[in-house]
Amino acid sequence: MNSEIELKRQVEAIQIPSGDTIVLPPGLKVIITQSLGGTYTVVTSQGLARISSRDADALGLDQPVAATRKSEAYGDDPLTGTALESAVWEQLKNVYDPEIPVNIVDLGLVYDMAAETKPEGGTTVTVKMTLTAPGCGMGPTIAADAQSRLMTIPGVEDARVDLVWDPPWNQDMISLEGKMKLGMV
Repeated sequence: MNSEIELKRQVEAIQIPSGDTIVLPPGLKVIITQSLGGTYTVVTSQGLARISSRDADALGLDQPVAATRKSEAYGDDPLTGTALESAVWEQLKNVYDPEIPVNIVDLGLVYDMAAETKPEGGTTVTVKMTLTAPGCGMGPTIAADAQSRLMTIPGVEDARVDLVWDPPWNQDMISLEGKMKLGMV
C-alpha cells in the first residue's frame, strides 16, 4: 500500500469527512492509506475518500468476500446468549472509522449493546454508539457498516445502530489495544 494507483474505471466513493457521495473518474491517481473493515480509504486530488470493497476491481484489486452475507463462521443455527453477544462484539470490531486505523469498539465508540429475542423467533440487536466528533459526516456511513455486519449473524433479523452524544467521547475511552495501535502508550 501507499503506492499510487490509477483507477481502472469510474467509481462511487464517500468523501471524508463530509460523508457526501462523489464519483471518481477512471484514470484518477489515488493512494490507499487504509484497508480495514472491507473498505479502502484513499487519498485523491479531491481529498480523502472511502471506496467500498465491492469496487476493489477499480483499484486493480481482487474483491474480498462480501461482509453482508450470513457468516459461515457461526454455522446455520441462530445464535443466542453469550454466543450471540460474542458474535456481535466480533462483528463490531470489523467496523472502522475511515480516518483512524482502530475499530469502533477499541476506539470506545460503542456505548451499549442489547439483544432481544422475539417470542416468534429471531433477534433484534440494538447498538448505541458515538463518534469522535459530533460534526463528522461519516456517522451514518459507519452506523450502516455496523448494521450490515450485525445482520450477518445467524438469527439476527433486525439490527439498529443509534448515534448518541452523551456522554461525549474522549480519548480516555480508547482501549489499551487501541492506544497501542495509535502509539499512545
